[in-house]
Amino acid sequence: MLVEIYPNKDVEDFEIQRKAATVSFVGSGLSVDIVPVIEDPKRAGYGWQFDLQDESKMETCAPCQIKFVRDRKDKDKDFRTLVRLLKKWRNHAELKPLKSVIVELIVAYDLDTEGNAGTIEQRFCRILLYIAQSGLKEKIQFPENIAPFGEFTDPVVIIDPVYSLNNVASRITEAERIDIVAAAQGAWEAAHFASAEDDNEVWKEWFGPRFRIEEAA
Repeated sequence: MLVEIYPNKDVEDFEIQRKAATVSFVGSGLSVDIVPVIEDPKRAGYGWQFDLQDESKMETCAPCQIKFVRDRKDKDKDFRTLVRLLKKWRNHAELKPLKSVIVELIVAYDLDTEGNAGTIEQRFCRILLYIAQSGLKEKIQFPENIAPFGEFTDPVVIIDPVYSLNNVASRITEAERIDIVAAAQGAWEAAHFASAEDDNEVWKEWFGPRFRIEEAA
């Protein structure tokens, strides 16, 4: 079915995960997570997302997730650009546990808590610094979250804005958390230096040789 939806892709282009399939687009450098959901006939817009490994299921709401992102985009014209920048950094740093939805939620949390003041470059650095300084040990949740809330002991806790009993980052291990934080610290130091020196080559070290500084402008 995925190949039918993306006729220019082959089966090998999809990375099958526990709850999603990731497809990468070489031209843009972007990757997209495709999450199958079985509709709940009793609740419009809600459905069940299944884990291929342990066969567990989790309630979710695709229209609610779309509204969550749309509300942030309405508040911040640069929201999507920041998400793309963080994903580009993640891909180049090979931080696979930092899934696309987690990147999106971290950017949303930064917008909710810090606002949209500053340039894209400054805000990108601010997000990296948050990851480095917090160590991703702070629980992240959103105004949309409503009770009941889950109790989590995972290394990283990011509450699903549409289902408060779900920790979106539950699959990140302690070792992976440490790797992500270390990569963010190194990227922040390099980005801070690159901005101060106006040195595009340093940016390319963290985004890849095809990165153009105009993307961060």
